[in-house]
Amino acid sequence: MTITKRDLIDRFTYHPPSEAKTRIHKLLRDAVFSCAVFVLKMTPSCREQSLALTRLEEALFYANAALARNEFEVPNDGA
Repeated sequence: MTITKRDLIDRFTYHPPSEAKTRIHKLLRDAVFSCAVFVLKMTPSCREQSLALTRLEEALFYANAALARNEFEVPNDGA
């Protein structure tokens, strides 16, 4: 895969969110936070728990990046 200057611009510049995307970013954070709390409560404190929480952080990062970097129609289902 060839990485273009446009790809670099897309990856390394700020993408200001619209009002609708700001709401979705919050919904994403809230959903992942709830999942993290559940993992913390339902699993023992151990390496695997730590890895699960790290993967949730990564999932949130990539979901936010997908939202920020791409245009799409915001769903009308309460988001």
